[in-house]
This record gives sequence, C-alpha cells and structure tokens, in this order.
Amino acid sequence: MSWIILIVSGVLEAVWATALGKSMGFTKLWPTVVFAGALLLSMAGLAMAMRTIPVGTAYAVWVGIGASLTVLYAMIFGGEPASLLKVLLILGLVGCVIGLKLVDGGH
Repeated sequence: MSWIILIVSGVLEAVWATALGKSMGFTKLWPTVVFAGALLLSMAGLAMAMRTIPVGTAYAVWVGIGASLTVLYAMIFGGEPASLLKVLLILGLVGCVIGLKLVDGGH
C-alpha cells in the first residue's frame, strides 16, 4: 500500500509543480489553489509512504515520478521542445525508479 501512496504522491508532485508555473507567481487564483491542495496531499502521501519505505528510496522515487511527468506534460502541452535525447533520458529516469522498487525487496 505504501508504494501506491508513493506513486500517487509523485503524480501529485507533477500536478503542484505544473500549477505553480501556471499560477504566475501566485497571481492567478485557481492554479494557486490547485498548487496548494496538490502540495499538501503530495507531502502527506510522501510522509505516509516513508513510514515503511526507506527515506532515500521514497524521496528518489517521488522526485523521479514528479520530474518525469512534469517534463512530459511541458513537452506535450506547454511548448517545451521535445527531442529524442530528452525522451530517452526520461525513460532512463523511469527505469531507475522501477529499479529502486525492485531492489527494495521486503517493502
């Protein structure tokens, strides 16, 4: 269950990071509200997952999921340039996140 919570928290990290960018320095109401809500839920989920998943592993997975999804979203919808190299690097990051889960045996 901790891994599911951690994955959802990583997705919420991408949500709050994207909303932060869209808030224009907290001058736009709804992106700011989405940012605050997603941030609180993401941090709470990370904290819950860290009860049973080692801190280093949990944090690396959380950041990896959030960073990967944030970059993919920006490349698809936000006008950030995409390239084969960027996609391969994101896939490498996702592979490392999966690898951390696989070597985390009993958790």
